[in-house]
Amino acid sequence: MPIYEFRCDRCGTAFEELVRSSDAVSELTCPACRSPQVRKRISLVAARGSRRTSTASMPPACTTST
Repeated sequence: MPIYEFRCDRCGTAFEELVRSSDAVSELTCPACRSPQVRKRISLVAARGSRRTSTASMPPACTTST
C-alpha cells in the first residue's frame, strides 16, 4: 500500500495518505478543512546505497555512436 502526497485545492494544506486502491483516492478529504477537492502530488523517491557503494560497482553507462 503506497503512501501518496496530496494538496488541498481549497486551503492549500499538504498531507500524506496511505491509499489501498485508486478508488480510495476519490473518497479523501482534506484533514484541515474537510474539502473533498484534493489533488495527488508528484512525489520524489529517494534511493540510497550503502557506504560501500562506489561507482566501480555500478553498471556501465549506455553509449551510442553517432
